[in-house]
Amino acid sequence: MIKNYIYVFLVLFFSSLLYGNIYFWTDGNGTRHFTNITPPLNEKVEELKETNLVFQKLTSKENKNYLFRVLKVFDGDTIKVEGLDLIFKIRLVGIDSPEIGYNGQKSQPFSHRAKQYLSSLLENKKVAIKSYGTGAYNRQLAEVFAGSKNINMEMVKAGLAEAYTGRQPENFDSHGYFKEELRAKRAGIGMWIQKSAYKTPKQWRKEHPRK
Repeated sequence: MIKNYIYVFLVLFFSSLLYGNIYFWTDGNGTRHFTNITPPLNEKVEELKETNLVFQKLTSKENKNYLFRVLKVFDGDTIKVEGLDLIFKIRLVGIDSPEIGYNGQKSQPFSHRAKQYLSSLLENKKVAIKSYGTGAYNRQLAEVFAGSKNINMEMVKAGLAEAYTGRQPENFDSHGYFKEELRAKRAGIGMWIQKSAYKTPKQWRKEHPRK
């Protein structure tokens, strides 16, 4: 099953870029990065068409067994991974985790605990990815799997993320996420212990816009 997720990821991941060119560049550490939006002005970029041999190699079935190494956990629903000689960010699809405050801003209750828990789930793990395309900030919207565990779902089960209520990617089934959210809420797990004091991440972002 994980192999199938990898193949679907590769097809969707790069097919989401078909409507524009892909720009690659190599940083000072020798790591290759990509974007399908405006490339960085201070880097020497290589523009690749969808017919390029490199692009064909990246989307080939030969890569269907590929696992990705987690480089960084930003918060309870965003990570950075490395694989296929690329580095990119992933927004865990289907969930919304409490907001961590940056630049001196106040953090939402349970936000740091959510980040710590996600880090523990991914520690020393290589992950499989099922992508649903590219979202805001050029991040991949994806379900992340460590072994047999759906990491997105584990965050909801732990009461450290809610099921995302905004617009979902096409072909994404959020039913199971709302079901697990209800169970966690009824049991008062994690952030749901706040009861009536609980604010959704969406409410928090509105009340505490980033500077």
